[in-house]
Amino acid sequence: MLQIREMCAEDEELVLPMVHEFYHSDAVDHTVDDSILRRTFADAVRDGSLLRGVMLLDGERPVGFAYITCFYACETGGVTVMIEEIYLNETCRGKGYGTQFFEWLFDEYPEAKRFRLEVTKSNEGAVRLYEKLGFTFMS
Repeated sequence: MLQIREMCAEDEELVLPMVHEFYHSDAVDHTVDDSILRRTFADAVRDGSLLRGVMLLDGERPVGFAYITCFYACETGGVTVMIEEIYLNETCRGKGYGTQFFEWLFDEYPEAKRFRLEVTKSNEGAVRLYEKLGFTFMS
């Protein structure tokens, strides 16, 4: 069963290799400078930041991470939760962890009017999961 905990500064050696793998996968269709990836991690673990980082664990074993942020959306009249990044180690995909993460996310943010994410069409496994969860493509 997936466990989720807040990311902390001591997780840097665990998270940054996963971030690099994420940015060199079919989940991303552009490059991002390493300094931005490091700054993003620092923001995700800083108190008072707009970005929340969480570790995804199977027991004590890290299997992925997620970056989450919230903002007010005028068209819904309330909070939108943006999943900035979600990553699962390749060997951990297709085991229900993604679904468990989103169940946790929906419970964690009951006030949210909308949940939003971006996905490349070439990331077929993620697209299947998101569609199964009710996400649709914006046109």
